[in-house]
Amino acid sequence: MFNKLKNKLSGFKQNFSSKIEDKATPVEESSSTKPEASEGISFQEKEAVGTKDENKTGFAHKAKALVFEREFILDEADVEDILWELEMSLLENDIAISVSEKIVTDVKQELVGSRKKIGGNTSKIVEDALKKSINDVMSANVFDFDEFIDSHEKPVNIVFVGINGTGKTTSIAKIAHRLKAMNKSVVIAAGDTFRAGAIDQIAVHAERVGVKLIKHQEGGDPAAVVYDAVQYAKAHDSDVVLSDTAGRMHTNVNLMAQLQKICRVSAPDLVLFVDEAVAGNDAVERAEQFNEAVPVDGSILTKTDADSKGGAAISIAYITGKPIVFLGLGQEYEDLKKFDPHWFVDQIFS
Repeated sequence: MFNKLKNKLSGFKQNFSSKIEDKATPVEESSSTKPEASEGISFQEKEAVGTKDENKTGFAHKAKALVFEREFILDEADVEDILWELEMSLLENDIAISVSEKIVTDVKQELVGSRKKIGGNTSKIVEDALKKSINDVMSANVFDFDEFIDSHEKPVNIVFVGINGTGKTTSIAKIAHRLKAMNKSVVIAAGDTFRAGAIDQIAVHAERVGVKLIKHQEGGDPAAVVYDAVQYAKAHDSDVVLSDTAGRMHTNVNLMAQLQKICRVSAPDLVLFVDEAVAGNDAVERAEQFNEAVPVDGSILTKTDADSKGGAAISIAYITGKPIVFLGLGQEYEDLKKFDPHWFVDQIFS
């Protein structure tokens, strides 16, 4: 994952580290680290009569002080070009403009304008600044799906929205599989009555996972399907309803009005937007526009394992103000990971 972004950030670390090396100076040795005379013998005399091993130890200590006890201070002029390259690299990897600017500003505040002590590995201080900034961006909104399911009044009605072909139906099946592993009873509503074959597709998933499916005929009212599924879940003490909807472009006014009707009739507890991580800025833009039509509570990003850039995952929570809930990492039902910003950042720098 994220190979293109990794390579770009690696180049930035190298360039910034070189600038730090150019500006780094040895820290003046404090009196506590200087050798002291004892028992009336000067340090020079003691050194002269010392053993060979002691001489080596003294030399190693001085070398360590020269190599590792350093400090640096950078001003904006020192790193202006490097930070510009960082921003361009972030934009090239589908990270939204406002998010790129936020990351660059954070890195600059962390490394520029104040005196800092460093060890021998200058790239680590740069990497730590990058990690902190990206993690802060992605941690702006964090949501624990499992905790929500456990604590919420039953049945929990979750409506899934997004465009065709992004893995919405598969994501529903993966979540159904996950909930069954949590000993939750699940009902799926086949609310995509618009696309030919959509009901049959989700029926296959429901049978494989072993959950109840509520469906109507093709071309029927999707709001009625979701309503019936919720009523069935209430009557049978089911824990969760997972409601599929027709994949629709955000520009299709009629389909978006239909989606609004579904949410009005069934009053979902969660609305989750599904899109592909590989869609980059397009996914971020679609999430914003869906959120304007039907306020979403979070996002699921599919095909994260195939994403060489990572831009959508870094940007989408920050831009929409809504958390990423799950990442899809493959085609199997088990290939669904609860979003963890620390894990995600570690993948970028692994």
